[in-house]
Amino acid sequence: MDKGRLEAFSDGVLAIIITIMVLELKVPHGDSFEALKPLLPVFLSYVLSFIYIGIYWNNHHHMLHAVRSVTGSVLWANLFLLFWLSLIPFVTAWMGENHFSKWPVVCYGLVLLMNAIAYSILVKVLIYHHGENSLLAKALGSDLKGKISIGIYITAIGASFIHAWFGFALYILVACIWFIPDRRIENKITDSNKINYNG
Repeated sequence: MDKGRLEAFSDGVLAIIITIMVLELKVPHGDSFEALKPLLPVFLSYVLSFIYIGIYWNNHHHMLHAVRSVTGSVLWANLFLLFWLSLIPFVTAWMGENHFSKWPVVCYGLVLLMNAIAYSILVKVLIYHHGENSLLAKALGSDLKGKISIGIYITAIGASFIHAWFGFALYILVACIWFIPDRRIENKITDSNKINYNG
C-alpha cells in the first residue's frame, strides 16, 4: 500500500494534538506580569510537550521517507503510536495545573514511555516489512538512542516518587537527547542517492 495517506493522517493528528495543547493556555484576568505567574507551570508543561511532539513528527517524517510502502500491520502500529501521542495534551494539562505534583508527573512519564515503546514497535514492523537489509534497518542499526531513552523514562518514573522535579528533569534530558534531529536516516538516504546517481 502507498504510504501517502498514512503520512497525511499522522500529520493531521499531530497538528490537532498541538492545537489542543495550546488551547489549555488560558488568558489571565490581570494585565500585569504578576497575573502570568500562575500560568508558568502550565506554560513549562506546554513547551516540553510541544518539543516532544515536534521530535516525534520530525523522526516520523524521516522514518517514512526511508520506506517505500506500508501494510495493514504498519497502519495499526502507527495508530497505536498516535493513540499514545493523543494522550500527551491530557497529561500535559494535568501536570501543569497541579504544579508538577507527584502523580501527574508519574503519569506524564508513563505516557512518554508508552510513546517510545509504540514508536519502537512501529520501527520494528516497518523493518520486518522491508527487510533487515533495508535502508531503514541500516540507518537505525541497534537503535541504542531509543533504548537509552526508554531506560531514562523508567528511571524518571521511579525518581518522581522521590521528588517530582527529579522525574521532570529526566524528561527534559530525553528531549535534549532527541532535540537535534536524528541524522542517521537522512545520511543513509543521501548516501543511497549518491550511489544511485553515480551508478
